[in-house]
Amino acid sequence: MSGNSAILLAMAIPLAGAVLIALNAKRPNLREAITLGTAGLLFIDVLTLLPEVAAGGRPSFTLIEMLPGLPLAFEVEPLGMLFGLVASGLWIVNSIYSIGYMRANKEQNQTRFYVCFAVAIASTLGIAFAGNMMTLFVFYEALTLSTYPLVTHKGNEDARRGGRTYLGILLSTSIGLQLLAILWTWQVAGTLDFTVGGILNGKVSGPVVGILLLLYMYGIGKAALMPLHRWLPAAMVAPTPVSALLHAVAVVKAGVFTVMKVAVYIFGIDFLRESGHGQWLAYIAAATILIASLVAMTKDNLKARLAYSTVSQLSYIVLGAALATSWSVIGGSMHIAMHAMGKITLFFCAGAIYTATHKTEISEMTGLGRIMPITFGAFLIGALSIIGLPPMGGSWSKWYLALGAAESGQIVMIAVLMISSLLNVAYLIPIVARGFFQPAPGHAHEPAQEPSSAGAAAAPRTGSAGKIREAPTLCVVALCLTASGCILLFFFADPLYRLLEPIAVP
Repeated sequence: MSGNSAILLAMAIPLAGAVLIALNAKRPNLREAITLGTAGLLFIDVLTLLPEVAAGGRPSFTLIEMLPGLPLAFEVEPLGMLFGLVASGLWIVNSIYSIGYMRANKEQNQTRFYVCFAVAIASTLGIAFAGNMMTLFVFYEALTLSTYPLVTHKGNEDARRGGRTYLGILLSTSIGLQLLAILWTWQVAGTLDFTVGGILNGKVSGPVVGILLLLYMYGIGKAALMPLHRWLPAAMVAPTPVSALLHAVAVVKAGVFTVMKVAVYIFGIDFLRESGHGQWLAYIAAATILIASLVAMTKDNLKARLAYSTVSQLSYIVLGAALATSWSVIGGSMHIAMHAMGKITLFFCAGAIYTATHKTEISEMTGLGRIMPITFGAFLIGALSIIGLPPMGGSWSKWYLALGAAESGQIVMIAVLMISSLLNVAYLIPIVARGFFQPAPGHAHEPAQEPSSAGAAAAPRTGSAGKIREAPTLCVVALCLTASGCILLFFFADPLYRLLEPIAVP
């Protein structure tokens, strides 16, 4: 298969899957088989692009010309290849998990859920393989709109309120700030193509560089830089598979991916570093890392704690872009994959705990590790990866970020990374300790419940103390796969490094 065909199919396969899912709304088994089959085909298609990109090739494809000199064009480079593999690969696992979760909790509107999920993945692949900034912007907006029905899936007032916050912040930042930056860039540079070394070097100077950087960084609302982060905790009203999509597979990763693309291919890391304007961005990223971690420690709701953890972890990638050194760019780019695997594991575990016990508050999870040892064991693995301890994949991305901070002479940023890891320990490890080392309750009691879309939760699955009662098999299989992925990424980080090396060392 040619690279052009594979790029086109990367967006066509999930869209075709969405149509077939919709046509089989009354056949749930077939509908879900189509979901899994589509996810598998997409991953295989994306995988066919890897050998050419790893060998230095850049498969490209132009669909139409939106304006004279501004095509809707696609080109696969190493950073987009990484994001495409993460999104398409995790869609398979998320689909397995979703089937178990949605059925066990008797969620309504399941067909709409799977359709919107497929459209969101198509939009994500459009972002990953975009050949210029305007093409990326088109699919960036499509991703926002296609995920809105997923955020509001439950249909209650909390869901509608969260959806309004989600849509309001993401659309206002992208149209009001990011689009302005894109048009300004086109006007001064004459192109929006992603170019090694950047397109703004020699075109702008002085305060204009800082203003453009500000417009881009806060226009990319999906990166959740403080204070434009509120949409992310607000979106936690969605079912857990949607939270996994938001935090690991697509939405926030689309944000930080765009940040890295802008730093590497619009500004150019040499120009960004020499201009000195990355300095203020580094301090904002560092503040977001620490403040969000401190807020996470105050949250008793498990999904809320994980949401603020994501806000913190995303700024590791922004920090890597802001430091603008070879090591920091590689570390930040690797963190896209490392955080995705760790955080999807944590959200899968949170959903499994809710499905099996209907517990959502950490203070209610005393002794649950003895009842759900597989789930809490997977949670521990995901947590260690987020913390950055070997032998988990997250240790490599944090290591390269620290090297990048040392390379740029930013010793304070090394301290930020170290303090952040300690804060990660403080808000994640007590959850596991509470589950395993505090005595299990002697009997099931009425827990706090996350309402289902039908307005009533399914019956809790807790049993007597010491009796193992895990979530449905598909949920457990999925979280075991992603927990294993956290470990595998540690031992197979070298191919990832070699793939990304060209973006930092042209």
